[in-house]
Amino acid sequence: MPILQQAASNKLGRALLRTSRHAQPSRHLFTRSAPVKRNPIRTGLYTTAFILSAGVFAVYYFDARSAIHRYVLTPVLRKVLDAETGHKIAVKALKAGIAPKDPVQDDATLTCKLWGEEISNPVGLAAGFDKDGEAIDGLFDLGFSWVEIGSVTPKPQPGNPRPRMFRLEEDDAVINRYGFPSQGHSSVVARVRSRIPDFGSPPQRAALREGSMLAVNLGKNKDSPAESVDDFVAGVRTFGPYADVLVVNVSSPNTPGLRGLQNRELLESLLDNVTKARDSLQPSVLTSKRPKIVLKIAPDLEESHLIEMADVIRKSKIDGVIVSNTTIQRPKHLRSANKTETGGLSGPPIKPFSLKALQILRSQLPSSIPLIGCGGIVTGKDALDYARAGASMVQVYTSFGYDGVGACRRIKDQLSEELTKEGKSWDQIVNESVQRLSWVEPPPPKKVEPTVGQLIAEAEELKAMLEKLGKSFEEPEIV
Repeated sequence: MPILQQAASNKLGRALLRTSRHAQPSRHLFTRSAPVKRNPIRTGLYTTAFILSAGVFAVYYFDARSAIHRYVLTPVLRKVLDAETGHKIAVKALKAGIAPKDPVQDDATLTCKLWGEEISNPVGLAAGFDKDGEAIDGLFDLGFSWVEIGSVTPKPQPGNPRPRMFRLEEDDAVINRYGFPSQGHSSVVARVRSRIPDFGSPPQRAALREGSMLAVNLGKNKDSPAESVDDFVAGVRTFGPYADVLVVNVSSPNTPGLRGLQNRELLESLLDNVTKARDSLQPSVLTSKRPKIVLKIAPDLEESHLIEMADVIRKSKIDGVIVSNTTIQRPKHLRSANKTETGGLSGPPIKPFSLKALQILRSQLPSSIPLIGCGGIVTGKDALDYARAGASMVQVYTSFGYDGVGACRRIKDQLSEELTKEGKSWDQIVNESVQRLSWVEPPPPKKVEPTVGQLIAEAEELKAMLEKLGKSFEEPEIV
Protein backbone atom coordinates (compact mmCIF):
# COMPACT_ATOMS: atom_id res chain seq x y z
CA MET A 1 0.00 0.00 0.00
CA PRO A 2 2.67 2.60 0.81
CA ILE A 3 4.37 1.80 -2.55
CA LEU A 4 1.14 2.54 -4.48
CA GLN A 5 0.67 5.84 -2.58
CA GLN A 6 4.23 6.94 -3.36
CA ALA A 7 3.75 6.14 -7.07
CA ALA A 8 0.53 8.12 -7.18
CA SER A 9 2.22 11.00 -5.43
CA ASN A 10 5.10 11.00 -7.96
CA LYS A 11 2.69 11.01 -10.91
CA LEU A 12 0.72 13.91 -9.39
CA GLY A 13 3.91 15.90 -8.81
CA ARG A 14 5.09 15.42 -12.43
CA ALA A 15 1.67 16.49 -13.72
CA LEU A 16 1.69 19.67 -11.64
CA LEU A 17 5.23 20.49 -12.80
CA ARG A 18 4.20 20.15 -16.50
CA THR A 19 1.18 22.36 -15.87
CA SER A 20 3.24 25.07 -14.21
CA ARG A 21 5.77 25.08 -17.07
CA HIS A 22 3.04 25.65 -19.64
CA ALA A 23 1.18 28.23 -17.48
CA GLN A 24 4.17 30.51 -16.70
CA PRO A 25 6.75 31.88 -19.10
CA SER A 26 10.26 30.75 -18.35
CA ARG A 27 12.51 33.26 -16.54
CA HIS A 28 16.19 33.77 -16.96
CA LEU A 29 18.73 35.72 -15.00
CA PHE A 30 18.54 38.84 -17.18
CA THR A 31 14.84 38.69 -17.99
CA ARG A 32 12.86 41.71 -16.63
CA SER A 33 9.33 41.22 -15.42
CA ALA A 34 6.59 43.37 -16.90
CA PRO A 35 6.11 46.64 -14.94
CA VAL A 36 3.08 46.85 -12.67
CA LYS A 37 0.72 49.55 -13.85
CA ARG A 38 -0.19 52.10 -11.12
CA ASN A 39 -3.24 54.27 -11.11
CA PRO A 40 -1.99 57.86 -10.57
CA ILE A 41 -5.39 59.03 -9.36
CA ARG A 42 -5.57 56.31 -6.71
CA THR A 43 -1.97 56.99 -5.63
CA GLY A 44 -2.72 60.69 -5.32
CA LEU A 45 -5.81 60.03 -3.26
CA TYR A 46 -3.92 57.74 -0.88
CA THR A 47 -1.08 60.26 -0.50
CA THR A 48 -3.49 63.12 0.14
CA ALA A 49 -5.45 61.08 2.68
CA PHE A 50 -2.26 60.14 4.50
CA ILE A 51 -1.02 63.75 4.62
CA LEU A 52 -4.39 65.05 5.80
CA SER A 53 -4.79 62.38 8.48
CA ALA A 54 -1.20 62.94 9.70
CA GLY A 55 -1.85 66.67 9.81
CA VAL A 56 -5.11 66.26 11.71
CA PHE A 57 -3.42 63.90 14.18
CA ALA A 58 -0.53 66.33 14.66
CA VAL A 59 -2.91 69.24 15.33
CA TYR A 60 -4.90 67.07 17.73
CA TYR A 61 -1.82 65.66 19.46
CA PHE A 62 -0.05 68.98 19.95
CA ASP A 63 -3.11 70.62 21.53
CA ALA A 64 -2.87 70.07 25.29
CA ARG A 65 -6.66 70.15 25.55
CA SER A 66 -7.09 67.03 23.40
CA ALA A 67 -9.02 64.19 25.01
CA ILE A 68 -6.41 61.69 23.78
CA HIS A 69 -3.99 62.94 26.42
CA ARG A 70 -6.43 62.93 29.31
CA TYR A 71 -8.34 59.75 28.56
CA VAL A 72 -5.89 57.60 26.58
CA LEU A 73 -2.17 58.41 26.85
CA THR A 74 -2.01 59.39 30.53
CA PRO A 75 -4.11 56.45 31.80
CA VAL A 76 -2.15 54.00 29.62
CA LEU A 77 1.16 55.27 31.01
CA ARG A 78 -0.20 54.84 34.53
CA LYS A 79 -1.24 51.27 33.80
CA VAL A 80 1.92 50.03 32.12
CA LEU A 81 4.62 51.98 33.99
CA ASP A 82 5.47 52.47 37.63
CA ALA A 83 5.12 56.01 38.99
CA GLU A 84 8.77 57.05 38.74
CA THR A 85 9.35 55.63 35.25
CA GLY A 86 6.21 57.34 33.96
CA HIS A 87 7.41 60.57 35.54
CA LYS A 88 10.80 60.33 33.82
CA ILE A 89 9.27 59.61 30.40
CA ALA A 90 7.03 62.67 30.74
CA VAL A 91 10.05 64.88 31.50
CA LYS A 92 11.98 63.48 28.51
CA ALA A 93 9.04 64.09 26.17
CA LEU A 94 8.75 67.69 27.33
CA LYS A 95 12.51 68.11 27.00
CA ALA A 96 12.50 66.76 23.43
CA GLY A 97 9.76 69.14 22.32
CA ILE A 98 7.37 66.36 21.31
CA ALA A 99 4.85 67.21 24.02
CA PRO A 100 1.63 69.17 23.43
CA LYS A 101 1.21 72.90 24.03
CA ASP A 102 -1.47 75.19 25.41
CA PRO A 103 -2.62 77.15 22.33
CA VAL A 104 -5.01 79.50 24.16
CA GLN A 105 -4.12 82.99 25.35
CA ASP A 106 -4.86 83.56 29.02
CA ASP A 107 -8.03 85.48 29.84
CA ALA A 108 -7.49 89.00 31.19
CA THR A 109 -9.40 88.11 34.38
CA LEU A 110 -6.61 85.66 35.30
CA THR A 111 -3.86 88.29 35.38
CA CYS A 112 -2.24 88.54 38.79
CA LYS A 113 0.50 90.61 40.37
CA LEU A 114 3.41 89.45 42.44
CA TRP A 115 5.92 91.94 43.90
CA GLY A 116 4.42 94.56 41.61
CA GLU A 117 5.05 92.49 38.47
CA GLU A 118 2.31 91.25 36.19
CA ILE A 119 1.88 87.51 35.62
CA SER A 120 -0.41 86.15 32.92
CA ASN A 121 -2.23 83.70 35.19
CA PRO A 122 -2.06 82.47 38.80
CA VAL A 123 -1.34 78.77 38.10
CA GLY A 124 2.24 77.61 38.58
CA LEU A 125 4.01 74.25 38.72
CA ALA A 126 5.52 73.23 42.04
CA ALA A 127 9.02 71.86 42.47
CA GLY A 128 9.58 68.12 42.20
CA PHE A 129 8.46 67.47 38.64
CA ASP A 130 11.47 68.85 36.74
CA LYS A 131 14.17 68.22 39.31
CA ASP A 132 17.14 69.00 37.06
CA GLY A 133 15.79 71.77 34.82
CA GLU A 134 15.50 69.58 31.73
CA ALA A 135 12.03 70.61 30.51
CA ILE A 136 11.63 74.26 31.48
CA ASP A 137 10.36 75.51 28.13
CA GLY A 138 8.16 72.47 27.56
CA LEU A 139 6.44 73.20 30.88
CA PHE A 140 5.96 76.88 30.09
CA ASP A 141 4.41 75.75 26.78
CA LEU A 142 1.72 73.94 28.77
CA GLY A 143 0.47 77.26 30.12
CA PHE A 144 2.09 77.47 33.55
CA SER A 145 3.01 81.03 34.49
CA TRP A 146 5.51 79.88 37.13
CA VAL A 147 7.81 76.91 36.61
CA GLU A 148 9.83 75.80 39.63
CA ILE A 149 12.69 73.39 39.05
CA GLY A 150 14.48 71.36 41.70
CA SER A 151 15.06 70.74 44.47
CA VAL A 152 18.70 71.18 43.49
CA THR A 153 21.51 70.25 45.89
CA PRO A 154 25.10 71.55 45.73
CA LYS A 155 26.64 68.13 45.10
CA PRO A 156 25.08 65.40 42.96
CA GLN A 157 23.27 62.76 44.99
CA PRO A 158 21.07 59.79 44.04
CA GLY A 159 18.35 60.30 46.63
CA ASN A 160 16.67 57.42 48.42
CA PRO A 161 16.59 53.88 46.97
CA ARG A 162 13.71 52.83 44.71
CA PRO A 163 10.80 52.35 44.92
CA ARG A 164 10.28 55.86 46.26
CA MET A 165 7.12 57.13 44.55
CA PHE A 166 3.71 55.54 45.01
CA ARG A 167 0.35 56.30 43.45
CA LEU A 168 -2.76 56.26 45.63
CA GLU A 169 -5.15 56.07 42.67
CA GLU A 170 -8.31 55.61 44.73
CA ASP A 171 -7.47 58.92 46.44
CA ASP A 172 -5.96 60.75 43.41
CA ALA A 173 -2.90 61.19 45.62
CA VAL A 174 0.80 60.36 45.66
CA ILE A 175 3.34 59.50 48.35
CA ASN A 176 6.99 60.15 47.58
CA ARG A 177 10.22 59.70 49.46
CA TYR A 178 12.62 60.77 46.71
CA GLY A 179 15.09 62.37 49.12
CA PHE A 180 16.32 65.13 46.77
CA PRO A 181 17.85 63.17 43.88
CA SER A 182 19.82 65.84 42.05
CA GLN A 183 22.46 66.25 39.37
CA GLY A 184 23.98 69.05 41.46
CA HIS A 185 24.47 72.79 41.05
CA SER A 186 27.04 72.67 38.25
CA SER A 187 25.00 70.49 35.92
CA VAL A 188 21.68 72.24 36.47
CA VAL A 189 23.00 75.81 36.26
CA ALA A 190 24.75 74.94 32.98
CA ARG A 191 21.43 73.72 31.61
CA VAL A 192 19.64 76.86 32.79
CA ARG A 193 22.33 79.08 31.24
CA SER A 194 22.08 77.23 27.93
CA ARG A 195 18.56 78.61 27.45
CA ILE A 196 19.79 82.20 27.35
CA PRO A 197 19.90 83.55 23.77
CA ASP A 198 23.27 84.70 22.46
CA PHE A 199 21.86 87.67 20.56
CA GLY A 200 19.19 90.28 21.04
CA SER A 201 18.27 92.52 23.93
CA PRO A 202 18.38 90.93 27.41
CA PRO A 203 14.98 89.61 28.54
CA GLN A 204 13.29 91.23 31.50
CA ARG A 205 12.79 87.92 33.30
CA ALA A 206 14.79 84.74 33.75
CA ALA A 207 11.77 82.81 32.46
CA LEU A 208 12.58 84.39 29.06
CA ARG A 209 8.83 84.84 28.61
CA GLU A 210 6.55 87.77 29.22
CA GLY A 211 4.17 87.28 32.12
CA SER A 212 6.06 84.29 33.56
CA MET A 213 8.59 83.51 36.29
CA LEU A 214 11.32 80.88 36.63
CA ALA A 215 11.98 79.65 40.17
CA VAL A 216 14.76 77.38 41.45
CA ASN A 217 14.05 75.31 44.56
CA LEU A 218 17.15 74.97 46.74
CA GLY A 219 17.76 71.86 48.81
CA LYS A 220 20.63 70.56 50.90
CA ASN A 221 22.71 67.42 50.58
CA LYS A 222 21.88 64.49 52.79
CA ASP A 223 25.42 64.35 54.19
CA SER A 224 25.57 68.07 55.07
CA PRO A 225 25.38 69.00 58.78
CA ALA A 226 21.72 69.24 59.80
CA GLU A 227 21.99 72.76 61.22
CA SER A 228 24.22 74.17 58.49
CA VAL A 229 22.86 76.83 56.12
CA ASP A 230 25.85 76.67 53.76
CA ASP A 231 24.09 74.60 51.08
CA PHE A 232 21.34 77.22 50.76
CA VAL A 233 23.80 80.08 50.64
CA ALA A 234 25.71 78.26 47.88
CA GLY A 235 22.46 77.84 45.98
CA VAL A 236 21.69 81.55 46.19
CA ARG A 237 25.11 82.44 44.82
CA THR A 238 24.94 79.84 42.03
CA PHE A 239 21.42 80.41 40.74
CA GLY A 240 20.82 84.02 41.77
CA PRO A 241 21.85 85.49 38.40
CA TYR A 242 19.63 83.06 36.44
CA ALA A 243 16.36 82.90 38.38
CA ASP A 244 13.44 85.21 39.08
CA VAL A 245 12.79 83.47 42.40
CA LEU A 246 14.83 81.27 44.73
CA VAL A 247 12.85 78.94 46.99
CA VAL A 248 14.42 77.88 50.28
CA ASN A 249 13.05 74.41 50.95
CA VAL A 250 13.17 73.50 54.64
CA SER A 251 10.01 71.41 54.59
CA SER A 252 10.67 68.14 52.75
CA PRO A 253 10.03 65.20 55.09
CA ASN A 254 12.51 62.98 53.22
CA THR A 255 15.84 64.56 54.24
CA PRO A 256 16.80 63.86 57.87
CA GLY A 257 16.95 67.00 60.02
CA LEU A 258 15.75 69.35 57.27
CA ARG A 259 12.49 70.33 58.94
CA GLY A 260 14.44 71.28 62.05
CA LEU A 261 15.47 74.43 60.20
CA GLN A 262 11.89 75.65 60.72
CA ASN A 263 12.61 76.15 64.43
CA ARG A 264 13.04 79.74 65.53
CA GLU A 265 16.78 80.08 66.15
CA LEU A 266 17.84 78.07 63.11
CA LEU A 267 15.25 79.78 60.90
CA GLU A 268 16.49 83.21 61.96
CA SER A 269 20.05 82.25 61.03
CA LEU A 270 18.96 80.68 57.73
CA LEU A 271 16.88 83.63 56.53
CA ASP A 272 19.53 86.11 57.60
CA ASN A 273 22.27 84.28 55.72
CA VAL A 274 20.36 83.65 52.48
CA THR A 275 19.10 87.22 52.23
CA LYS A 276 22.59 88.59 52.87
CA ALA A 277 23.93 86.30 50.13
CA ARG A 278 21.20 87.54 47.78
CA ASP A 279 21.83 91.19 48.59
CA SER A 280 25.56 90.73 47.91
CA LEU A 281 24.87 89.62 44.32
CA GLN A 282 25.24 91.99 41.41
CA PRO A 283 21.93 92.67 39.63
CA SER A 284 21.31 89.97 37.06
CA VAL A 285 22.37 90.66 33.47
CA LEU A 286 19.08 89.03 32.47
CA THR A 287 16.66 90.96 34.63
CA SER A 288 18.72 93.86 36.02
CA LYS A 289 17.41 92.75 39.41
CA ARG A 290 18.25 90.41 42.23
CA PRO A 291 16.05 87.34 42.72
CA LYS A 292 13.24 87.16 45.24
CA ILE A 293 13.69 84.81 48.19
CA VAL A 294 10.73 82.61 49.13
CA LEU A 295 10.46 80.16 52.02
CA LYS A 296 8.63 76.84 51.56
CA ILE A 297 7.09 75.43 54.74
CA ALA A 298 5.41 72.19 55.84
CA PRO A 299 1.66 71.84 56.50
CA ASP A 300 2.28 69.83 59.67
CA LEU A 301 3.18 72.73 61.99
CA GLU A 302 1.12 73.55 65.06
CA GLU A 303 -0.58 76.94 65.16
CA SER A 304 1.80 78.18 67.87
CA HIS A 305 4.76 77.17 65.70
CA LEU A 306 3.31 79.00 62.67
CA ILE A 307 2.78 82.14 64.76
CA GLU A 308 6.37 81.99 66.01
CA MET A 309 7.60 81.39 62.45
CA ALA A 310 5.61 84.39 61.21
CA ASP A 311 7.34 86.57 63.77
CA VAL A 312 10.72 85.48 62.38
CA ILE A 313 9.57 86.09 58.79
CA ARG A 314 8.28 89.59 59.60
CA LYS A 315 11.69 90.54 60.94
CA SER A 316 13.56 89.05 57.98
CA LYS A 317 14.08 90.32 54.44
CA ILE A 318 12.53 87.43 52.56
CA ASP A 319 9.88 88.17 49.96
CA GLY A 320 7.22 85.48 50.31
CA VAL A 321 6.16 82.04 51.55
CA ILE A 322 4.91 78.90 49.78
CA VAL A 323 2.30 77.01 51.81
CA SER A 324 2.91 74.11 51.65
CA ASN A 325 5.03 71.04 50.98
CA THR A 326 3.85 67.42 51.35
CA THR A 327 2.48 66.11 54.65
CA ILE A 328 3.49 63.22 56.86
CA GLN A 329 -0.10 63.02 58.14
CA ARG A 330 -2.41 60.27 56.89
CA PRO A 331 -6.10 61.22 56.84
CA LYS A 332 -8.40 58.42 57.97
CA HIS A 333 -10.42 58.49 54.74
CA LEU A 334 -7.50 57.29 52.55
CA ARG A 335 -8.48 54.10 50.71
CA SER A 336 -5.38 53.03 48.77
CA ALA A 337 -3.23 50.20 50.08
CA ASN A 338 -0.19 52.43 49.49
CA LYS A 339 -1.29 54.82 52.25
CA THR A 340 1.08 53.05 54.66
CA GLU A 341 4.18 53.92 52.63
CA THR A 342 6.70 56.24 54.26
CA GLY A 343 7.09 59.69 52.69
CA GLY A 344 5.23 62.88 51.94
CA LEU A 345 1.59 62.75 50.88
CA SER A 346 0.32 65.12 48.17
CA GLY A 347 -2.90 65.56 46.24
CA PRO A 348 -6.51 66.35 47.29
CA PRO A 349 -6.19 64.80 50.80
CA ILE A 350 -3.63 67.45 51.75
CA LYS A 351 -5.78 70.48 50.86
CA PRO A 352 -7.39 70.99 54.31
CA PHE A 353 -3.96 70.96 56.01
CA SER A 354 -2.37 73.38 53.55
CA LEU A 355 -5.35 75.72 53.51
CA LYS A 356 -5.49 75.90 57.30
CA ALA A 357 -1.75 76.62 57.55
CA LEU A 358 -2.08 79.35 54.91
CA GLN A 359 -4.99 80.97 56.76
CA ILE A 360 -3.04 81.05 60.01
CA LEU A 361 0.07 82.45 58.36
CA ARG A 362 -1.93 85.06 56.43
CA SER A 363 -3.32 86.37 59.72
CA GLN A 364 0.23 86.70 61.06
CA LEU A 365 1.98 88.30 58.07
CA PRO A 366 1.55 91.77 56.55
CA SER A 367 0.02 92.22 53.11
CA SER A 368 3.47 93.13 51.75
CA ILE A 369 4.55 89.46 52.06
CA PRO A 370 2.63 87.39 49.49
CA LEU A 371 1.68 83.76 50.08
CA ILE A 372 1.58 81.09 47.37
CA GLY A 373 -0.89 78.27 47.95
CA CYS A 374 0.04 74.68 47.15
CA GLY A 375 -1.70 71.46 48.04
CA GLY A 376 -4.61 69.53 46.56
CA ILE A 377 -5.49 71.97 43.77
CA VAL A 378 -7.37 70.05 41.08
CA THR A 379 -10.02 72.50 39.85
CA GLY A 380 -10.53 76.21 39.36
CA LYS A 381 -12.69 76.23 42.47
CA ASP A 382 -9.79 74.82 44.50
CA ALA A 383 -7.58 77.66 43.27
CA LEU A 384 -10.26 80.18 44.20
CA ASP A 385 -10.46 78.74 47.74
CA TYR A 386 -6.80 79.63 48.18
CA ALA A 387 -7.34 83.13 46.78
CA ARG A 388 -10.14 83.72 49.28
CA ALA A 389 -7.77 82.58 52.04
CA GLY A 390 -5.26 85.23 50.98
CA ALA A 391 -2.97 83.45 48.50
CA SER A 392 -1.66 85.60 45.65
CA MET A 393 -1.21 82.60 43.33
CA VAL A 394 -1.23 78.79 43.45
CA GLN A 395 0.90 75.82 42.44
CA VAL A 396 -0.07 72.33 41.28
CA TYR A 397 1.83 69.06 41.16
CA THR A 398 -0.12 65.85 41.77
CA SER A 399 -3.16 66.86 39.68
CA PHE A 400 -0.79 67.50 36.77
CA GLY A 401 0.47 63.93 37.05
CA TYR A 402 -3.02 62.44 37.11
CA ASP A 403 -4.81 64.75 34.69
CA GLY A 404 -2.08 65.05 32.07
CA VAL A 405 -0.74 67.88 29.97
CA GLY A 406 -4.09 69.69 29.79
CA ALA A 407 -4.40 70.08 33.57
CA CYS A 408 -3.18 73.68 33.66
CA ARG A 409 -5.48 74.81 30.84
CA ARG A 410 -8.51 73.09 32.42
CA ILE A 411 -7.87 74.71 35.81
CA LYS A 412 -7.54 78.11 34.14
CA ASP A 413 -10.73 77.64 32.13
CA GLN A 414 -12.67 76.56 35.22
CA LEU A 415 -11.22 79.49 37.15
CA SER A 416 -12.31 81.91 34.42
CA GLU A 417 -15.86 80.53 34.64
CA GLU A 418 -15.91 80.95 38.43
CA LEU A 419 -14.63 84.52 38.18
CA THR A 420 -17.19 85.37 35.49
CA LYS A 421 -19.99 84.16 37.79
CA GLU A 422 -18.74 86.49 40.50
CA GLY A 423 -18.10 89.37 38.12
CA LYS A 424 -14.56 89.80 39.49
CA SER A 425 -10.99 89.22 38.43
CA TRP A 426 -8.44 87.08 40.24
CA ASP A 427 -6.59 90.19 41.37
CA GLN A 428 -9.73 91.72 42.85
CA ILE A 429 -10.50 88.66 44.95
CA VAL A 430 -6.87 88.37 46.11
CA ASN A 431 -6.60 92.05 47.02
CA GLU A 432 -9.85 92.00 48.98
CA SER A 433 -8.80 88.87 50.88
CA VAL A 434 -5.26 90.03 51.59
CA GLN A 435 -6.40 93.41 52.87
CA ARG A 436 -9.08 91.83 55.07
CA LEU A 437 -7.08 88.92 56.47
CA SER A 438 -3.49 90.13 56.78
CA TRP A 439 -1.69 90.98 59.97
CA VAL A 440 -1.53 94.68 60.78
CA GLU A 441 1.14 95.97 63.11
CA PRO A 442 -0.51 97.20 66.29
CA PRO A 443 -0.03 100.91 66.94
CA PRO A 444 2.43 101.87 69.69
CA PRO A 445 0.81 102.57 73.08
CA LYS A 446 -0.29 106.18 73.32
CA LYS A 447 1.31 108.40 75.91
CA VAL A 448 -1.61 109.62 78.01
CA GLU A 449 -1.24 113.15 79.33
CA PRO A 450 -2.52 113.42 82.94
CA THR A 451 -5.59 115.56 83.48
CA VAL A 452 -5.90 118.28 86.18
CA GLY A 453 -8.11 116.01 88.26
CA GLN A 454 -5.54 113.21 88.11
CA LEU A 455 -2.76 115.59 89.19
CA ILE A 456 -4.87 116.84 92.17
CA ALA A 457 -5.66 113.28 93.23
CA GLU A 458 -2.02 112.24 92.99
CA ALA A 459 -0.99 115.34 95.02
CA GLU A 460 -3.51 114.56 97.78
CA GLU A 461 -2.32 110.94 97.89
CA LEU A 462 1.28 112.10 98.22
CA LYS A 463 0.30 114.60 100.96
CA ALA A 464 -1.41 111.85 102.97
CA MET A 465 1.66 109.66 102.69
CA LEU A 466 3.90 112.48 103.93
CA GLU A 467 1.60 113.23 106.87
CA LYS A 468 1.63 109.58 107.87
CA LEU A 469 5.41 109.50 107.63
CA GLY A 470 5.67 112.67 109.76
CA LYS A 471 3.51 111.22 112.53
CA SER A 472 5.73 108.18 112.74
CA PHE A 473 8.70 110.45 113.56
CA GLU A 474 6.73 112.32 116.28
CA GLU A 475 5.81 109.19 118.31
CA PRO A 476 7.86 108.87 121.60
CA GLU A 477 10.52 106.26 121.79
CA ILE A 478 9.52 103.26 123.93
CA VAL A 479 12.20 102.30 126.46
